[in-house]
Amino acid sequence: MRTKLICIVLLILMLVGCKMGPNYMRQEKPGDEAWRLSSGTSESIANLPWWEVLHDEQLQRLIRIALEENKDLKRAVASVEEYEARALIAKMDFAPQLSLSGNLPVAKEGGVSFPGFPTPFNAYAQGSFSWELDLWGRIRRSNEAALGDLLAQEANRRAVVLQLISSVAQSYMELRALDWQIEITTRTLKAWEESVRISQLRFQHGDISKLDLNQFEAERANATAQLVDLEQQVVQKENQLSVLLGHRPMSIPRGVSLADQIIPPTVPPGLPSDLLQRRPDIVQVEQQLAAVTARIGAAKADRFPRVSLTGILGVASPHLSRVVNPGQFAELGPSLAGPLFNAQILGFQQRAVEAQARQALAQYQQTILSAFQDVENALIAVQKSREKRDAQEQQVVALQSALGFAGQRYQVGRASYLDVLTAQRSLFTAQLSLTDTRRAQLVSVVQLYKALGGGWSPETSSGPARPITVSDAK
Repeated sequence: MRTKLICIVLLILMLVGCKMGPNYMRQEKPGDEAWRLSSGTSESIANLPWWEVLHDEQLQRLIRIALEENKDLKRAVASVEEYEARALIAKMDFAPQLSLSGNLPVAKEGGVSFPGFPTPFNAYAQGSFSWELDLWGRIRRSNEAALGDLLAQEANRRAVVLQLISSVAQSYMELRALDWQIEITTRTLKAWEESVRISQLRFQHGDISKLDLNQFEAERANATAQLVDLEQQVVQKENQLSVLLGHRPMSIPRGVSLADQIIPPTVPPGLPSDLLQRRPDIVQVEQQLAAVTARIGAAKADRFPRVSLTGILGVASPHLSRVVNPGQFAELGPSLAGPLFNAQILGFQQRAVEAQARQALAQYQQTILSAFQDVENALIAVQKSREKRDAQEQQVVALQSALGFAGQRYQVGRASYLDVLTAQRSLFTAQLSLTDTRRAQLVSVVQLYKALGGGWSPETSSGPARPITVSDAK
């Protein structure tokens, strides 16, 4: 009767036991004011799935392959599975711990026996029972920390997905920009070759000097060198994309040209406060802060005695011949274990965890500031790259007209070779710069989408992706 009463009292203490340490309180979130370069609106491009932002079907296919095969993402997924198992392990501390043991000696000599309990010289089987009563909340805090670690790893997986989508999209845009620059350089090289051919004929007839001919030949050689450099960059960019796709280096199939890529007319960023829920890196560091906050309570609880309910139940016999009719033994009662000589060490451990919490808080606040910076930088890039592209398009049209007039005047001898060289060189440079600006404009949209935390839910639209083969490349 007294044993039952003790058990009831201990169970009541476990149920009403306190939790040591602070409860995690979410930090004050930023106001709903608008971004510096955008009016306030709850709409955001980040609310769209990535396949509605990136319209190139070939690019969409490459992203789906990356989401299936990328090795960094596979590692992030495995990390989530690891912490799921760790969270389940932490939950098992709530349940009683049971173990079984037995002994069957074949030969024995001597020994000391204790009435009612087996010895190594007995044949016995016993079951042990231990149930820690979470009076100070150590187990509950440990479970909170394990859950925070798990949620942080899940957020990290989402961050890897977001980084992967943006990296594939950006690399693909850079590849298409290189393709366009190769087309421009190839056309320019053909124009220079024609200029050299005409100049050679005019030099043979004495219409121009050797200096004029050498200038045209030098510009042709310069265009040839640039073409070779661009072809090298294309192969290197394909290799980079192949690794992102989880494949060995190979040719990458192309889709829509850079000039035909669809750029959203407007890219609303939404409200600043949305970043706290949407950006996975912010969610990750917040969950890490919550986990280390819970560990403060676990560290405090470790400084108090642990109360457990323990028991043993078994059967034993001093002789093998009596193993079928053994004696029985049992014990049930509370046990107490507490720090003594290591109490000061546990105090230092608590101080260390509290310092970790301050570090996590500073990291959380810094991540939010960096996120704001990323969005503002992407917003200004989207805005200014559009303005720069418009200006450069006008520049290219003007230089094309200037080259036409210079060529006509040169053919009839009313202009020098310098006019044609200057016009051709200026047009070539302007066309390459326009290609870079067009690429930068597309990349700025991708970077804004990433900065706002879009693109990770859901990861795929439907069905597995078909692997890329060399025959797919154009």
